[in-house]
Amino acid sequence: MSAGHALLGLLAEGERHGYDLRRQYLRRFPSAKPLAAAQIYATLDRLLRDGLVVTGATERVGGPDRTVFAVTGPGRAELDRWLSEVEMPSEYVVNLLSMKVTLALLVADQQAAADFLRRQREAHLASMREHTRVKSDPDTDLLRVIAADYAINHLDADLRWIETTLQRVTELAEEIRP
Repeated sequence: MSAGHALLGLLAEGERHGYDLRRQYLRRFPSAKPLAAAQIYATLDRLLRDGLVVTGATERVGGPDRTVFAVTGPGRAELDRWLSEVEMPSEYVVNLLSMKVTLALLVADQQAAADFLRRQREAHLASMREHTRVKSDPDTDLLRVIAADYAINHLDADLRWIETTLQRVTELAEEIRP
């Protein structure tokens, strides 16, 4: 996800200062990697430089001055362009789990790779249980339910891969270390 596009989208709702953007980002994208304050302000500086946002009034609310930002016409056009663009699946899949299994087979043995996969399965199952708990809580808002659904589906795919790889670990060991 582009931090700039996320901020443009939040600003399309109305003017906001950096602190409020960070708060809204955390609220609207509950399972996304949080944006650091420095990243938000660096991104706002870039959007300002590119003419996609403008600064407005400066507010003082019991602390440092807070500059308010607003999306411009070109900023809204860029947001609309980005929203209509289909995200193509990545040509490359970064699979840290697969790398660890391969390296465990290279530097250790089949048992080390299988043990790693079993421990990883337990970690995935624990995460899946936590997301399921969040989803089943009646006080959970729909944004968090949708984020939990997404996470559960990805964890499920990883779990299926882990099970398949556990079944193939002997064959894989022979191929990697003949």
